[in-house]
Amino acid sequence: MNRNPNDIMPDQTSHAVSTSRREFLKTSTAAALGGAFVANLGFSGKGFAADGNTLKVGLIGCGGRGNGAAADALAADSNTVLYAMGDIDPAKIEVGLREVAKSVSDPSRIQVPAERRFVGLDACKKVIASGVDVVLLTTPPGFRPQHFQAAVAAGKHAFLEKPIATDAAGVRSVRASAEEAKRKGLAVQSGFCWRANTSRTEFFKRLHDGAIGEVRSLYHTYLTGPVKPMPPASARPAGMSDVEWQIRNWYNFVWLSGDGLVEQAIHSIDKMIWAMKDLPPLKCTAVGGRQTPNHDGNIYDHIEVNYEWANGVRGFMAQRQIAGCHSETKDYITGTKGIGWLGSRRGAEFTGETTWHYEGPETESQMFGSMYRNEHVTFLRSIRDGKPINDSEHMCNTTLVAIMGRMAAYTGQEITWEQAMHSHERLVPEKLDWNMALEVPPLAMPGITKFV
Repeated sequence: MNRNPNDIMPDQTSHAVSTSRREFLKTSTAAALGGAFVANLGFSGKGFAADGNTLKVGLIGCGGRGNGAAADALAADSNTVLYAMGDIDPAKIEVGLREVAKSVSDPSRIQVPAERRFVGLDACKKVIASGVDVVLLTTPPGFRPQHFQAAVAAGKHAFLEKPIATDAAGVRSVRASAEEAKRKGLAVQSGFCWRANTSRTEFFKRLHDGAIGEVRSLYHTYLTGPVKPMPPASARPAGMSDVEWQIRNWYNFVWLSGDGLVEQAIHSIDKMIWAMKDLPPLKCTAVGGRQTPNHDGNIYDHIEVNYEWANGVRGFMAQRQIAGCHSETKDYITGTKGIGWLGSRRGAEFTGETTWHYEGPETESQMFGSMYRNEHVTFLRSIRDGKPINDSEHMCNTTLVAIMGRMAAYTGQEITWEQAMHSHERLVPEKLDWNMALEVPPLAMPGITKFV
């Protein structure tokens, strides 16, 4: 379960069974999700505070990231069991079971018999209705809003991998579901893993306490190689539907991934927003395009965004996924009294009036595993304590900031926060049938593609 939080070079197989960091779920449609669910089977509030109760975990999406999330949930709380799994491919579930089993010493904590291994368009619905208490939503992000809506409607605590949507309509849906989760006393945890990293937590605490004075500019890089290159049309198996072909190559389609800026570089955008105390930018402009052939996919391979806050602070996000180029994933924050770096030789440091670098217990070799686990420790502990965490505000804002940057790059226009929040753009089909024809919109052209 090689989960690099920077998602630089995951397994690039897209059709064969593999243990890549994230695969996809042949998810139920919005119509299917609106069907009957078992009413509030989950435990919430103080009714589930006792440590003696076993939490049943359901995994929806059995790629590398999903399997890793399941393993982390089991490691984070000794009284959790993996209870149900769903994916588009039964072989993926089998691989997932083997991978998660490697992470536990007690085989009884894997409780996924054949009747709780769900495959197909309604796998999400069936996992939710199987008697689980907690769901891990780790499918392609285009499906996240409808999966989360279904989980909350059924009274389930939910972990949402980032990003939480691919369009503004999806973000609004997640916000509404999160408010409903608050009313029901359900815990909601996002997969913005750096927020659970101890060195980064210490860095941002010191930053907000004035270690380098007032923040004046931010520069964040996410320069990597291709993530999941789109195979040529000739590689498409005979009889495979448009929907299946796109989901199996989900990273290459905007409605499923949101583009590389939204799906991958969002980690860096999250740190940018964190540095600004979670205050969204006022507006942004951007440049971007597609340099390398992508067959029938429609995402860019580079975008650079210039965000501006009301106080004049500017944040620059450089994202690229092109082979043979300089690679770098770092964060540079300039203040009135110094500079802060993340991802440098020492991981987290300040220079200027304050000189500091992180020297805590977290080493580079421990960093990635511990922060993933820390997310689930916080999440599950909040359920047991009867004080359910609700991570919705920053996960929705960060996702929309990323989408806002993509909108600016695709249209060539200046996009304001207000425009992004109220955009009518809907990328995800409202009704999705496995055998339906699904045309791929052309690659966006700045100056021609219109803001919706």
